[in-house]
Amino acid sequence: MNLDDIRIEIVRSWNTEEIVALYRAGGWWQDSFDPMEIPALIKGSFAFAVAADSKSGQAVGMGRALSDGISDAYIQDIVVIPKYRGKRLGTAIASKLIARCRDAGITWIALIAEPGTEKVYMPLGFTPMEGYVPLIYRGES
Repeated sequence: MNLDDIRIEIVRSWNTEEIVALYRAGGWWQDSFDPMEIPALIKGSFAFAVAADSKSGQAVGMGRALSDGISDAYIQDIVVIPKYRGKRLGTAIASKLIARCRDAGITWIALIAEPGTEKVYMPLGFTPMEGYVPLIYRGES
């Protein structure tokens, strides 16, 4: 398999089961999540990219950008199924999302990389945000 065997496109919908399988491959899916929310998740994203095997049409990777479409964008949920990893597909998905953001005039683009995955994003122009700390809201349960 090489990248010529994969097509990456920005989509407004995709097969729910395939997207759930990708979230599972990333370790981000919980049994309490409702698969019926996937279509709204895709539509609610500024850009949702799917990498599909050209022969089978099956999704083998994805990523999305969240933005108001004017100023800032955040790339997240980039995942590639294990069989297709190590072929720079994650980088290609990120590149597609960056291009979509830049086409809209968005130049402030950020992401939070999982430890050890920085090498995927640094060749694309991402650098650590020195002096900043990523935070997550945990709130009151």
